[in-house]
Amino acid sequence: MLCPWRTANLGLLLILAVFLVAVNISWPVQMARNAVLCCPPIEFRNLVVITWEIILRGQPSCTKSYRKETNETKETNCTDERITWVSTPDQNSDLQIYPVAITHDGYYRCLMATPDGNFHRGYHLQVLVTPEVTLFQSRNRTAVCKAVAGKPAAQISWIPEGDCAPTEQEYWGNGTVTVKSTCHWEGHNVSTVTCHVSHLTGNKSLYIELLPG
Repeated sequence: MLCPWRTANLGLLLILAVFLVAVNISWPVQMARNAVLCCPPIEFRNLVVITWEIILRGQPSCTKSYRKETNETKETNCTDERITWVSTPDQNSDLQIYPVAITHDGYYRCLMATPDGNFHRGYHLQVLVTPEVTLFQSRNRTAVCKAVAGKPAAQISWIPEGDCAPTEQEYWGNGTVTVKSTCHWEGHNVSTVTCHVSHLTGNKSLYIELLPG
């Protein structure tokens, strides 16, 4: 994701500020990628304090702040070294997460204090995990397709459609989900079946030849 535009035009900045007082963005990002979270496009000369608030599941709230007047940075309860300023805060106020881990699910907010008021931009960060897909024949023209440990849960469909049991889902403590679909094909008019897995990180298809008996 690229950072929003920045402008040196003060008139345009004031117009944009009306819309940037409170902005929250839902943002999915794939695990192991690089994520850059951007503050509102406020000119540095107008800033007093920049603060990032980071609220992760099961952890105390972390704050990273920068005070322009004293050129000082401060951190409170911030232990994850993968979450850093992109550069020094006086050069770039954006936050970087690299590499993104499943534990980075949470809420991130940039607060910018200026003489004209406070502005913020928040991100509800959803970490996506690609499931591992497997397909095998269990018995008597019955195939089992699994999408293991995906986040969010994957969806499974079959070509051609068979006589399928209700889809099973197993939830893990880290927020991932394993999805299992079991289908049966009567007769011998179907020799090959395809399991198609749909997921936000990308789709995958596997096929298998049904053995008789």
